[in-house]
Parts: sequence; structure tokens; C-alpha cells
Amino acid sequence: MILPIVMITLCLIGGIGYFLYTKLTFSNRDVENTAQDFVNIIDIKGNFLYTRDGYIMSYFRIHPISIELLSEREKEALCNSLTAELSSINEPFKFLAISRPVDISGLLEEYTDILHNTKDQIQKTLLRKEIFEMNDYALSGTVVERQFLIMLWQKYHEGIEEDLFKKIKEFMRRFDTCGVRCTLLEKGEIVSLCNLVNNSVYERGGED
Repeated sequence: MILPIVMITLCLIGGIGYFLYTKLTFSNRDVENTAQDFVNIIDIKGNFLYTRDGYIMSYFRIHPISIELLSEREKEALCNSLTAELSSINEPFKFLAISRPVDISGLLEEYTDILHNTKDQIQKTLLRKEIFEMNDYALSGTVVERQFLIMLWQKYHEGIEEDLFKKIKEFMRRFDTCGVRCTLLEKGEIVSLCNLVNNSVYERGGED
């Protein structure tokens, strides 16, 4: 009868000791540690991301086009144009396809404004139902869209930013020549991209 009580007491003492040890250990660490300490990022400035292993990176987004609106001849012409423009590129690059939640905040604001201004009760009922369903989709995170990006990088040295900026603008020009619009990512968008890539809630599409 005494032995079980002794064992339980020892387990409790050991558990309390371990808890106090881990608490003291973690409390002594530098409180200024951030998420950057756990990923390969030193800083993000303007259009550039700087890594701990000595590289600088820049990204641009490829805006989607509706190929359903193109004829077979137009699709073939677009493929040929893109192939011709991109085949002469000698610089290494990565193609990123990432899933992200669809941003419906603008549409919700528009529906809410209409709801507040309309006097049609049927319209009010339909708008409330639509807003409720859209909020449900937004909260569930099940509605996602694909985001396509190109990443260029170089070994960092002082003044490399201008060289990399020229290369990425030239890369974007090749898509623009084919009628495909591109946007260079700014600091806030690069931060959001890093969150998407490192957030396990959203599946990363892949990279080539």
C-alpha cells in the first residue's frame, strides 16, 4: 500500500522539477528572438529579401489570364510567344504556385453598403443571405486561389540590388511582351508570401 503512494509522490516531484527547469531555461533566453531566428531570413527591404546564407531574392507575380476566352489559334500563339521569350533566359529562377485564401473583403463591403442603402426588403433578404454565406466561406478557409510567382536570386554583395532589379524587370518585360501582366512584389507582399509558404494551414502548390 505504501509503495504506490511513494511512486506517485516521486512522479509528482519529478514532474514539478521538470516543469520548473524548462520554465527557467526558456525564461533565460533572449526575449527579442523573433520568427526570423527560425527561418533563413535576415531582412526584407523594398523589393528584396535578404537571407542568412548570403543571398538576395526578389519576386514578381504573374497575373492569371482567362484562356477560356481564347481561340485555339490564340492559345497556340500565346504558347509560342512565351516559349520564344523565355527560352533565351540563362539566369536560374524558380516558379512558385501557392494557394492562398480568396480576399472577398471588397465584395463584402460593397454588399454591406447596398444593404444599408436599399429599401427593397427582398433585396435586403437576399443580401443578408449572401453576406452570411460569404462570411462562412471566408472563416472556413476552404475557398482558395492559386498565386503564381517567379523568384530570382543572386549571391549578395554591396550594390547587387541594382543588378538584380534590372534582371527581374527584364524578366517581367518578356511576359508583358506576350500580353501577360506582372507585378513586382513590395515589402508587405513579400512578408505575406513568406507567411503563406511557412503556414501549414494552406497547401504549398509547388515549385519548379
